[in-house]
Amino acid sequence: MSMIRYKRSELPHLTEKRESELKTLAGNPDSDIDCNDLPLLNETFWKNAAQGKFYRPVKTQTSVRIDADVLAWLKESGRGYQTRLNAILREAMMRDLHRK
Repeated sequence: MSMIRYKRSELPHLTEKRESELKTLAGNPDSDIDCNDLPLLNETFWKNAAQGKFYRPVKTQTSVRIDADVLAWLKESGRGYQTRLNAILREAMMRDLHRK
């Protein structure tokens, strides 16, 4: 089975019938939604949940100027210095995002 991907600029055209259905649904209050068939998301569920289990960020090749001593420090540990650099930057990014 292949995955179908769309860009926002390339979404399939809505038929008049589908557009009418969506407008009708948008006008209904949330209290009308029947949630009886949804699984119970209790404390046990969340205790066993894994955040971002299937998330895999897209890598972009770029050129960055780094101080020579910083690069030497990263390379001291051997192979994988770019992965370590990415992990350090991601950790800093996440800290910054959670502060806001």
